Amino acid sequence: MLVNGAKLEYKASASIGYIELLGLKELPDMGIEPEKVENTTLADKAKQYELGTGDAGDLVYKFKYDNTKIGSPYRILRKLQSTGETVDFKETLKDGTTTAFKGQVSVKRTGGGVNDVIEFEASIALQSDLEITDPEDDEEGE
Repeated sequence: MLVNGAKLEYKASASIGYIELLGLKELPDMGIEPEKVENTTLADKAKQYELGTGDAGDLVYKFKYDNTKIGSPYRILRKLQSTGETVDFKETLKDGTTTAFKGQVSVKRTGGGVNDVIEFEASIALQSDLEITDPEDDEEGE
């Protein structure tokens, strides 16, 4: 499936629904990788492991840089960074799969050179579990 049509939204307050952050260019890898914890006893002939706490890693979304108006994603996310507020986010893929999570955001504008575009990165420090919702099945059950 192509990434075209994917979007990232945030919730400004509990009384308002999600608002799309326009200009999204790149999604991060998404999932929780549990840490492998060694738990070998002296009687074991090979190392034994258990799965420990998971880590989603860095959630870094790339955006087209635009700072021309108050509602620009660059300004919105910088404001969220300055407050340190934990915000609800929702990523939606083209097939309808959603991943909802809470996080704190930090913003970094990327550099550029001749014939380059300026982008910015929004790094989200996860503050909740990832809640993945599958899309509804189509009418034919496929």
